[in-house]
Amino acid sequence: MSEALLFPGQGAQYVGMGQDWAEAHPAAREVLQQADEALGFSLTQAMWGPDASVDRTDVAQPAILAVSAAVIAVLEADHGLNRTTAPLAAGLSLGEYTALWFAGALDLGDALRLVRLRGEAMQAASEACPSGMVSLMGATEETATALAELGAAHGICQVANLNSPSQIIVSGELAALDAVEAAAKDHGCRRAVRLSVAGAFHSEVMRPAADRLAAALEGVEVRDPRIPVISNVTADVVGGAGEIRGLLAQQLTAPVLWERSMRTAGSRGVSTFLEPGPGKVLAGLMRKIAPEATVRSAATPADLSA
Repeated sequence: MSEALLFPGQGAQYVGMGQDWAEAHPAAREVLQQADEALGFSLTQAMWGPDASVDRTDVAQPAILAVSAAVIAVLEADHGLNRTTAPLAAGLSLGEYTALWFAGALDLGDALRLVRLRGEAMQAASEACPSGMVSLMGATEETATALAELGAAHGICQVANLNSPSQIIVSGELAALDAVEAAAKDHGCRRAVRLSVAGAFHSEVMRPAADRLAAALEGVEVRDPRIPVISNVTADVVGGAGEIRGLLAQQLTAPVLWERSMRTAGSRGVSTFLEPGPGKVLAGLMRKIAPEATVRSAATPADLSA
């Protein structure tokens, strides 16, 4: 396998995710058991149980990472995946932690505990400042920036995600988002859709979470990645262990430059991609960014035999 790895972010979660992998593959089951032990509670119960809480930010984030890691274990055991020869890795928002784990920069337990804390800190920041996110359909980066500047007259408001040519998201306080929605059509947007999220991720609303995460990162061993990893913040390959901590903390208040990140991958000659883990969001985005690229998903065991 010589595909670049793309790891999903929050929003890919669903009740029951990962159970089919655990039932079909001992390697996946072992990783999910390790996740339970690392976190000190039953993540699998939170994903699969009758009272599943996988939509909570502090559960969704480690759950998505754990399921992606379980899929990687299956690919390594049965499908010839070699982490040291993959051309590169990237992940959308929290998926960047999975990419760094895959590249050997973080231990699995540390990555899981960090994203658990990250989710808790983001939830707390959201509760302290009522806020949210709006997806702008048909917006350009210039349009989105203009709308964010308009919204900023009413509170914090920033472009949060530049995901693809047709998916741009703005984050901000509620009054600011009201203003964005009211002006969206006048700025050429087809629609403005309020997202079902806890708060204004990737904006200054998350500053308390970023500070808390930065402190936690200081206590974690970070190594130079064994393969190139593209940062959400810079849309470029991370320079090494010394840069990773700062970028991960900055990521919470900076826009996710996903489209640019994928164009960076293309500029490095990468044209074949695999998305291991729940959902197929990144495969869909890649088809909009680079229709000529080859991209496949490994969301369920059946995908590997398709």
